Amino acid sequence: MGSLSTGGGSSAVAASAHAGCERFRLTDPLITRKSRRALATQVGHPDVSAGIPEARWMRAMTFERLVHGPQFVSELLTKAVGQLGLPRPAAVRRRSCGVSVDRTARELAEAHMAAVDKGEATMLVALAVPFIDLEDNQAATPVKPDFAIVCPRQAGSQTLGSWLIMGDAKDFERIRARIDDVRLLKGFLQVALGAECALTWSKLPEGMEVHPSGVLAVPRNAFLQPEAVVELLDDHRAEVRARADERMQATAHLGEGAPAEHELADYVLQLEPEFDPQSCATCSLLTYCRDQLRASTDPTAVLVEIGVDKAMRAALRGMVDGAGTIGQVPTRVVACVGATTSGLPGWTNRLRTDPAGRPGTINVVLAKSDSAALGLYGVAVQAVRKSGPGPWKRLVFLEPQAPQTRQAVMTLFGDAMDEMLSAHVSPIHLVVPDKPTADLLVSMADSLAGVELSRLRWQRDLDEGRTPLTFDGETATLPDPMGDRARLAVSFLLEEDRARALAVRSPIVDLRIVLASHLTAGGPAVDSGRLDYLVNWAEAATPLDHREVSDRIAAERHTPGARLSNIESDDIHAAHRKRATAAAAYRKLVTAALDYKTNVMERAIAVLNGIEDSRLLLAYEVLESDAQIVWRRRFELRASDLVRFSRTNTRWRNDQVTMREDDATCARQLMALADPLRAWDWALDAGVRELAKAVVQTVDPIRLDIGSRRLTAGSTIVLLHVNNEPIVELPSTTLKIQKGSFKLGHMPIGPLSAEPRRATLGWSPAEAPALNEGDELVVADAQWFGPLFKSGHEISVNRPSLDTNLAPKPTCGPSSYAEDPDGHQWCCCPHEASEAAWSDELAVRRARGELNPETWPPLIDEERFDVGAAVPEGSESADTAPVSQSLTLDDLE
Repeated sequence: MGSLSTGGGSSAVAASAHAGCERFRLTDPLITRKSRRALATQVGHPDVSAGIPEARWMRAMTFERLVHGPQFVSELLTKAVGQLGLPRPAAVRRRSCGVSVDRTARELAEAHMAAVDKGEATMLVALAVPFIDLEDNQAATPVKPDFAIVCPRQAGSQTLGSWLIMGDAKDFERIRARIDDVRLLKGFLQVALGAECALTWSKLPEGMEVHPSGVLAVPRNAFLQPEAVVELLDDHRAEVRARADERMQATAHLGEGAPAEHELADYVLQLEPEFDPQSCATCSLLTYCRDQLRASTDPTAVLVEIGVDKAMRAALRGMVDGAGTIGQVPTRVVACVGATTSGLPGWTNRLRTDPAGRPGTINVVLAKSDSAALGLYGVAVQAVRKSGPGPWKRLVFLEPQAPQTRQAVMTLFGDAMDEMLSAHVSPIHLVVPDKPTADLLVSMADSLAGVELSRLRWQRDLDEGRTPLTFDGETATLPDPMGDRARLAVSFLLEEDRARALAVRSPIVDLRIVLASHLTAGGPAVDSGRLDYLVNWAEAATPLDHREVSDRIAAERHTPGARLSNIESDDIHAAHRKRATAAAAYRKLVTAALDYKTNVMERAIAVLNGIEDSRLLLAYEVLESDAQIVWRRRFELRASDLVRFSRTNTRWRNDQVTMREDDATCARQLMALADPLRAWDWALDAGVRELAKAVVQTVDPIRLDIGSRRLTAGSTIVLLHVNNEPIVELPSTTLKIQKGSFKLGHMPIGPLSAEPRRATLGWSPAEAPALNEGDELVVADAQWFGPLFKSGHEISVNRPSLDTNLAPKPTCGPSSYAEDPDGHQWCCCPHEASEAAWSDELAVRRARGELNPETWPPLIDEERFDVGAAVPEGSESADTAPVSQSLTLDDLE
């Protein structure tokens, strides 16, 4: 049967995500003696979708070597110990355990003695620790923490023993200057498993205690420079301990009944799966379980296959077994099931409020390199002018992660934006195929802004005769100044970074989200996360087989978004490594990737162009156009245009609270008016006070059966939708753009009244709509839109205020700050002046010893700008081990 595979830290973490699935629990490597990838192959459904691209593997291995290497060991160790509030060690040691349990025990003993006798701290790398409760099982594979720290454990000046601080290395990408909290949680779960394993190990030296906190080594910025992040592990340790106990209980329950090698196929078949196409995507048995559902004769199996929640399946059974009865479930779910069974997409009655394909938009597609957080193989850009779409401009980069590549991308965008501004086209939008494309662009802008701000500070140091220093106290090398066109693009993308907290703004338009708002595709909802999948459904003239479309798109060599498929990533990465002798082949592969993405975008926009414009389109344009006036003032005066969201001050963030509340109300009201399906779902939601469902009982007089206990006799209601037809889109409805609001006229508005012994309510609108008995309505409390107008047929949607805090005022000019620095300190102070003042402040603090790199506890760089990188991201190494065939991206990340 081979060794008893515990699956390591990743397996315990995965168990937390799939704990509700019996098939997952009882195919634990502790039971089957195989990894799930190997098991999937044995049962005839190999996992071909979850492999690791070679470039991504190389980056992970490079980062792990840096964490283990002498260059960063001292910094990682001291900053981790310092953040935990422990005393400064007398010296720092580094030892390798060689991924051996016996050697790990010896090194722990030596590190313990060094901590107790000499006050030294030791970083142990390449550890191997027996899995919880399996120390005596020689066949069980150990858990392999990336590193651990042993340091003195003291009470006052007395040394009581040593601390063992468990750690793990994860090259998580920083998106918009931060790491996603979910990824950090997953990383600390793996650290916690190492801590629990060490805690139960009998060979832990006497006097050594496992520290309640753990350490993650993550990239400090866009370069692969490790940084220590510490966190208390109490909840994480309880979680992994519970999962480990479940695993042991499952093993003990089977006892001698554990399957033999030749029994595995039958054993797996009899286990009950808890299938969900979204969460199961990280399980190697996904294809096996899905194919079982596809082969099932039970009509409701298709509901499980496409990911309908278990609580909704009974209500939707009638749609798949022929009964036709449907319970109360969200309209999107009904539409998805309907599209799956009919083979045709479910179109909404929502009209267009997006800017895609219109003058002022810039279409963008990227081909991202997996070997670097901000690496880019190529970009294609298309500007849409007043005369129509221009040609696509493509750039292929021989050095994907070079700073010059990012500058070139921003200059390309800046050229297009400058052309728009010169032609007085407003507002400007970047249109992208998916969210990762937007995140990559904003992260690149964030990186370049940080470099430029650092350059301004260092230039001030040189002007004042000071040596420019990095945060770590090393002599800085001044980068080249940012060009005007590149700065224009960077400032716009940072505007998007601010705007992402708001709902009505859209500097960057996600084309996938826009298209998904107009149609519902069949098949698993998770598949609609790809733009090309949605486009295939949107273009369907005859019924589609959702399984055929899903499999075909999943097998597609190309992708519509920034991230490449595994096979394409490997091919381009291999060609890039040979670019010195085969540059043409490399360019051909990147160009083919860009061509597919541009084609998908053009097809998606063509679909949208076939949908009529909403009357509210003008309202959305005005909101964005007014906001971009503030952005242009920032850029023109060089004032706060390079400030990323994470660097904004507390006062600005506090002021955003009220602004966000107004923005959210405006966005919700516009959505309720324009989107009949969203409004219908809100009306059915008992937690929504403002909207309700109503059914017309009689039309002369109008009497309504209203499904709300809040809208009663005396309430004044406004009609929003009739049988999923928006009232705002009727020719009779008017829209007036006002300074502080959007006023809608000739809307059916009137009070509700009651009559004795009648359950229905009378409604007397000032302008009666055309209704029929049985019509289904969505109505809203008219006072939700503000005070009632005397006209009796008007409502208004208040416009949120503009972000004018810490931004140039309309009266600010190029000389305003120079003429009155105190009066314009917080509005139009240019970056040259603000960074010069900050440089002087840092110099004073250094002179006082406050920024001494040798201080204790060590200082933490909160800004993490991409400057002074000792090791460029994506550094290649000839001794990188081959990609593991037993691991998946879920294990790696």
